[in-house]
This record gives sequence, C-alpha cells and structure tokens, in this order.
Amino acid sequence: MNTHTSFSRRGAAGWTRTKRRPASPQELAEKREALARIDWLATFMDTAFFLPGTNIRFGADAIIGLVPGIGDLMTTAISSYIVYEAHRIGAPKHVIARMVGNVALDGVVGAVPFLGDIFDVAFRANRRNMELLRKYLERNTF
Repeated sequence: MNTHTSFSRRGAAGWTRTKRRPASPQELAEKREALARIDWLATFMDTAFFLPGTNIRFGADAIIGLVPGIGDLMTTAISSYIVYEAHRIGAPKHVIARMVGNVALDGVVGAVPFLGDIFDVAFRANRRNMELLRKYLERNTF
C-alpha cells in the first residue's frame, strides 16, 4: 500500500514532512460505502426524474423547493449533509470550500420564487459536489 505524504507546520522550524499511515481495508470499505450512499442521495436530489418527451432531468431538490420558505431550507440541509459526509471521508479543505460554495449558491438563488426552481434544475449542486469529491478521491485515495 502507498503511504500518503503530507506537510504540517511545526513551530519555528517551519514545515516538516510527515507520513500518514495507509488506510486499512475496513476504512476503505467504509469510505466506499459512504461515497455510494451520498452519490445515491445526490442523484435523488438532482437527477432522479425526467420530464417525458424531453431530456430535462430534475430531482427532489426542485420538487421540495417549490414549497415556499421551508422547502429551500430542507434541501440546503440535505445538501449540507453531503458536504459533511465528504468531510468525514477525508476531502481536503479546498474541496469542502468549493462544495460549501455550491450549496450556498444553490440555497440563495433557489430561494427566489420560480426562477430559483429553474436554477435548481439547471445547476445541480449535489451532482457538482459529487464530481468534485470523486475527482479528488480518484487522484488521491482509491
């Protein structure tokens, strides 16, 4: 197994190089399970359904967002759970920051009546976040 090298700040000596231990098979299995779970949730929230006769896909995010006020709060909370799971899997701060930005943009613009619902269908913040996480994990973990 490969060991991962990381850098940490240690006092006046500056940056020191440290090696993390490789993930155990059980830890890798748990990460893959969590990834599959949040991938399913992102698909359900953003692309689970389609309009017959068109290529337009939408998910529960667009449907729940139709409920004034509380709908967008609920979908933002669900999207935040995906970001939380990404943090638990081990995504770095810069990936988490981009994911939080996607969720914030989706939450703010999604709160605008009618136009926000169209934005939810087009933007697909949860699918974008899964793509960010998947790219990071393909390069660094699995």
